[in-house]
Amino acid sequence: MSSEELRLLESNRRQVNWQRWGPYLSERQWGTVREDYSEGGDATWSYFPHDHARSRAYRWGEDGLLGVCDRQSRLCFSVGLWNGRDPILKERLFGVTGPEGNHGEDVKECYYYLDSTPTHSYMKALYKYPQSRYPYEELVEVSQGRNRHEPEYELLDSPAFDDSRYFDVMAEYAKAGPDDLLIRLTVTNRGPQPAVMHVMPQWFFRNTWTWHCTDEGCTTRPTMRLVDNVVQTNHESLGQVWCTCEQTGQAGTSGAWTWLFTDNETNTRRHPGLPSESEFFKDGLNDYIVAGDTKAVNPNQRGTKCGAYGLLMVGAGESVTVRLRMTHVDEPLIADKAGKDSKRYSELAFDDSFDQTFEKRIEEADEFYSTVIDDAISAERKAIMRQAYAGLLWTKQFYHYVVSTWLDGDPNGAPANPARKQGRNSDWRHLFNRDVISMPDKWEYPWYAAWDLAFHMVPFAKLDPHFAKEQMILFLREWYMHPSGQIPAYEWQLGDVNPPVHAWGVWEIYKATGAPLQRDRAFLARAFQKLLINFTWWVNQKDPRGKNIFAGGFLGLDNIGVFDRSKPLPKGHLEQADGTSWMAFYCGSMLRIAMELAEDHQAYGDMASKFFEHYVAIAEAMNSMDGTGLWDETDGFYYDHLYVDGESIPIRVRSLVGLLPLLTGVVLEEKIIDKLPGFKRRMKWFLENRGELSEHMTYMKLECPDDSDASKRLLAIPSEERFRKLITVMLDEEEFLSPFGIRSMSAAHRDEPFVFEFGGEHHEVFYVAGESDSGMFGGNSNWRGPIWFPTNFLLIQSLKRYYGYYGDDFQVECPTGSGNLMTLKEVAYELEGRLISLFEVDSEGFRPSHGSDEQYQKDPAWKDLVLFYEYFHADSGKGLGASHQTGWTALVASLIRSQASNDA
Repeated sequence: MSSEELRLLESNRRQVNWQRWGPYLSERQWGTVREDYSEGGDATWSYFPHDHARSRAYRWGEDGLLGVCDRQSRLCFSVGLWNGRDPILKERLFGVTGPEGNHGEDVKECYYYLDSTPTHSYMKALYKYPQSRYPYEELVEVSQGRNRHEPEYELLDSPAFDDSRYFDVMAEYAKAGPDDLLIRLTVTNRGPQPAVMHVMPQWFFRNTWTWHCTDEGCTTRPTMRLVDNVVQTNHESLGQVWCTCEQTGQAGTSGAWTWLFTDNETNTRRHPGLPSESEFFKDGLNDYIVAGDTKAVNPNQRGTKCGAYGLLMVGAGESVTVRLRMTHVDEPLIADKAGKDSKRYSELAFDDSFDQTFEKRIEEADEFYSTVIDDAISAERKAIMRQAYAGLLWTKQFYHYVVSTWLDGDPNGAPANPARKQGRNSDWRHLFNRDVISMPDKWEYPWYAAWDLAFHMVPFAKLDPHFAKEQMILFLREWYMHPSGQIPAYEWQLGDVNPPVHAWGVWEIYKATGAPLQRDRAFLARAFQKLLINFTWWVNQKDPRGKNIFAGGFLGLDNIGVFDRSKPLPKGHLEQADGTSWMAFYCGSMLRIAMELAEDHQAYGDMASKFFEHYVAIAEAMNSMDGTGLWDETDGFYYDHLYVDGESIPIRVRSLVGLLPLLTGVVLEEKIIDKLPGFKRRMKWFLENRGELSEHMTYMKLECPDDSDASKRLLAIPSEERFRKLITVMLDEEEFLSPFGIRSMSAAHRDEPFVFEFGGEHHEVFYVAGESDSGMFGGNSNWRGPIWFPTNFLLIQSLKRYYGYYGDDFQVECPTGSGNLMTLKEVAYELEGRLISLFEVDSEGFRPSHGSDEQYQKDPAWKDLVLFYEYFHADSGKGLGASHQTGWTALVASLIRSQASNDA
């Protein structure tokens, strides 16, 4: 067992709190629903913009640059920088808001997660900071001037990095103990001339005292004070943590460093009417450094926010390192040597053991990943996996949102308009979020998304299976799940409907918990009980006609159709091929779970029968030939239908919606069925009395004369004939097959849009390979062509399941029309390779995901940096959307693992 695995074991058993400190600090708290107390309740960007973030205390969280905090975000650390030219101190990432961006909100910074272990015993991240004035205004003005058909204007498109005049700021963290965090900031001048950098590493308490609220668990105002060059912090529940910086109190070639103190309180001069309890404000450090206002900081060197301020003169191509440390006074490694003597602590903090600890933790990180990443994998793919895992771990975030308090307002907080009590999320008063959660992207999506999370946990299960299990269970707990059984979607609208993939995620994580006879069945049973409630909600709420044809809303696919599916139609309702497929997929996942649990407890056999029959009912409804089904025999495709005035009208858009029935295949092993006599009898009755079902769906037995234990049954919505038709369309390069995976919409709509006339309105859908040209969902998401990892991953898994049933005898053309025959396993391997190639350097030196940017192609300081985007241009492979959505795009690490296993 590696050192990191031992730390994980100690943490998971709650023996040693190795995961108290981590990268849980958000990258954007401003502009979120939680911080919105506007009258209308929907002006989140304008109510709390970036310009306010430096001077207004947040109510529900904190943010910072390259930062860390404890798991309740009580004490935070982040990096502050100033190049001497910017109008403000760089304390947080900047980006354009939804109304400002031509494709919605978008971070306009260059930063990268490079490494992390699951316990965060070692972490590394990089930020690139221009030496010229950061182009805040230019980024906004150019973005606002572009239309939806033009690409986003990025920081790299501006002159900010011309002649490599910028600083690389590397932040590294190493734990000497669970409450002893060593920090190393390395500033490298990439420019051709010496340059000055103002550095302000800072500590601050999350403001929990101003609001006089009762849901924080502590009421006493925390304190910071300087004693013997050590900042002594004291917090009611966190206790005493000492913080120090090696450079403070001594003069060097770059000049003397000093400690500055203020309070994490709102500047009432900038924001009159908002509560504040100090004469020193949150932006005091900013005003001291940028404006030279010496009165902005507390001369008594105490407060709730502080920073170590110094100037670095960095030569061209040279690096300067700043070392810091934060330690709980009860941490044995320090307490035994320094006791309560802060002067002694200051002397010990940066002895030889400091760098030795870093070296040891880096070695241990490499040791840990050697157990996770197969040695046979190429060096390039190993580097991709390592950065994918790093991003996954860095995007864990402390998330706090108590809906009842947010609706009613705090005793001493911003006044809550009475209308908000009937507005957004007003029917989710039970929801109490105060946890570390895996986020899609800590800047663009600094809030959880339920279906994203299920995909995050699949690669996470290889790193920290305990965390993966706890995350899945968390969303099923009574303070998350609605009493009706709905799982919360995301803070913008908790009641929105995400695809029901939670059961699939639970099953995938369960399989990752060990060998078949050693898996965590207690976890599986806990999740299954709550998933039953959620499944019932779906059946009761999303089957309008009670016909097993589901209408779930937008289901995460945002603008894929002709209508905004999150809003009511003028007339009728939409019967969704994807919604119905997702429900069959849900049934299949629950069937597998029930059969697994029934091996120990026969009572679960009845639930297996229930999900088997429900699956069959959905398949029957979807394949019905009486005019109410969703299959189109002429086109050989599944479509959404508009049901209006007793008529079901197909909407013949060639989109991913029609391919999702491929996900529904379930392979049942005869040897497992034999262990469940009640389920077997019920299944036999179906075989004997419902034989007509096999005409349009797949339900058959495969005999294996040489090995009766290998006999299998396959359940699937499409029959074998329909399955072949769908695969033929999916693998057609003129339709869905892209050089980089499966498109979300057929390229057949590139020149011939789908047109639909309804309610006196004209609707049409084009194939859009890149950014959205639609204003739906803020215009920052597009399912009308690009490559998305979650659905591609599920399609690949599905092909492997079908191969497990059909074997080598079943072959298809790939690509369609090429004459090149492949087994379904080989097709899955081909698709995996296309997705992985997004991040690999091609023959011309480009990573497709970086587009045509020569900086990433040629510059040694850039070329090995990988970003994991939200989605990808279907024709070029360029990364689009949120640039750090390492959550579900980290699935590339799982694909590389799969390919390595296949190659072996």
